[in-house]
Amino acid sequence: MARTRAKLSRSCALLGVMGVSIASGVGALAMLASPRGPALGTRELCAQYTGIPAGLERDPHSGMVFIAGGMLTPGSVRGYAEERGGTDQPIAGFWIDRTEVTNAQFARFVAATGHVTQAERSGAAPVFHRPSPEELAERDYAWWRPTAGADWRHPERPSSHMTDKPNHPVVQVTQADALAYARWLGRVLPTEAQWEYAAKANRDSEALHREPRGPHGEPLANFWQGDFPRVNTLQDGFETSAPVGCFAANPLGLYDVLGNVWEWTGSRYTSSHRAQDQDLASDGAVAAVEGCSAPAEPGTRLTLKGGSFLCAANFCARYRVAARHAQEAEQPAMHIGFRTALVEPSR
Repeated sequence: MARTRAKLSRSCALLGVMGVSIASGVGALAMLASPRGPALGTRELCAQYTGIPAGLERDPHSGMVFIAGGMLTPGSVRGYAEERGGTDQPIAGFWIDRTEVTNAQFARFVAATGHVTQAERSGAAPVFHRPSPEELAERDYAWWRPTAGADWRHPERPSSHMTDKPNHPVVQVTQADALAYARWLGRVLPTEAQWEYAAKANRDSEALHREPRGPHGEPLANFWQGDFPRVNTLQDGFETSAPVGCFAANPLGLYDVLGNVWEWTGSRYTSSHRAQDQDLASDGAVAAVEGCSAPAEPGTRLTLKGGSFLCAANFCARYRVAARHAQEAEQPAMHIGFRTALVEPSR
């Protein structure tokens, strides 16, 4: 069984980064299909969005955009230590969701399959709250509180309900929950390399601690403005998650690759990109996709990408596409969601 799982894991990893690339450099960015999905990018449009892209369950590329292959330089020389030192990787063309998977999409999946999430089975999940000075003095990460009754249907507290936010990203899901949704549509979770390649859109990574703001200081993503975890000025207008697509898309048509919610990938977390390179040399594959074909074992740390509404300049500063964060595969949270990918044999 272990040998079979390892074989599946290596095979899935290779889909993300091996093979002959379709194109590279700037030219690749023009070679993408018409995006399947709604027009978003403003507060008015995202508020009107139902949360369900046209053709879900019928169109295999519903809500997605095709990303032409090319070469990825992973990480950043201006970020944290775990982001540095990556070797260029060829990326084969693939499809990826334009937005994070929404509550409405996940509800459609649950209605069709009867899936019960891990948080629902366990009866509790971590919920953020603003801690008192006394709580901060008593324990680390005092802003997280295990909360009975919190799950994807009740993401922020037992009295909250996802039906009030159908166009918000689904949260309080584990890697296995995200994978189950992806497999329902014949898809996978993107590898870290795929996710970062699509999010970077051939641009250099942002400098550490530089907030994503426009020329007049306006927030360009949903992140924490103020002194985390006690003072949030809400300059972006959102205390927790925002509806998907409230901010402008990146040049490839992807929304919310900065902030809003962290996103699961299928890649096992390593301490640095150099560690990934070492695994490639020793194992013959990128040590990346632990759960693309099967859920990761409990305790396996997987890579999250994109930052969340809790990232602040004084604490996290991971509202950058090169940023990466570790999370146990079986651990949900109210600031973690996902998007899906699709790798086809040929195009």
